[in-house]
Amino acid sequence: MNVKQSCSHALLIFAGAAFGGFLSGHLWPNASSAMAAVRHPRTITAEKFVMVDRAGNRRGAMQLLENGTATLSLSDASGMDRVELRVAAQGGAGLGLFDPKGHEVAVFGGGADGHSGIRFFGPQGKQVAALGSMPAGESALTLYDARTGRARAGLGVATKGEPALVLLDQSGAERAELSLRTDGRPGLALLDAQGKIIAGLPEVQSNAGSNQ
Repeated sequence: MNVKQSCSHALLIFAGAAFGGFLSGHLWPNASSAMAAVRHPRTITAEKFVMVDRAGNRRGAMQLLENGTATLSLSDASGMDRVELRVAAQGGAGLGLFDPKGHEVAVFGGGADGHSGIRFFGPQGKQVAALGSMPAGESALTLYDARTGRARAGLGVATKGEPALVLLDQSGAERAELSLRTDGRPGLALLDAQGKIIAGLPEVQSNAGSNQ
C-alpha cells in the first residue's frame, strides 16, 4: 500500500458511517428494564405521550413514528426541541442536541451494523468536527471549515493499524498526506489541486505515474 492509498482510506472511514442521528443501542443493560417491569407491573400503553407545563405548553414528547422509530424529545420553554433521543426499528440509535434556533449542536450516533460516531456543529449549523469508527476497526477524526462545512483535515487509523494524516484545501482537494505503514516506514506526499503528487517520500515517481 503506497502513501496516497493509506491516507485516502483513512478519510473514507466516514463515507460508510450512517450517523443519521443514531447512537449506540447499548445505553442501558437489558436487565434494568426487566427489573423495572417486575417492580412496576402497572403499565400504560399508547403510541404517543406529550408532556406539558402548567400553562399547557408542550415541553416534551415520546412517540413511535410510522417508520418504526421510537423517539423522545425534550423542549425548552419556547417549545423548541433541544434534545432528541431516537431508536430505529432496525436497531440503530442516536442522541441529538440542538441550539435555541433548532440547529444541531452535537449528534451521537451508532448503527445496528456497528458504525458509531460523534458530529459537532458550529453556530450556523455547519459541521465542524466528526469522530467515527467502523466495525472492522478503522477510526478517524475529521475537522471541517465552519464557514463552508468542507473537510480540511483528517486523522485516521486503518484496520491494520496504519495511521494517516491528510490536509485538504478550501475546495476539499487533498494537498498533503503523511502516513506510517505497518512495518513503521513513513510516507509523505504533496499534491497539486488536481490530485497529482508533486513531491514526497519515499515513492514519488511510482505514485506520480499512477496519477497520470
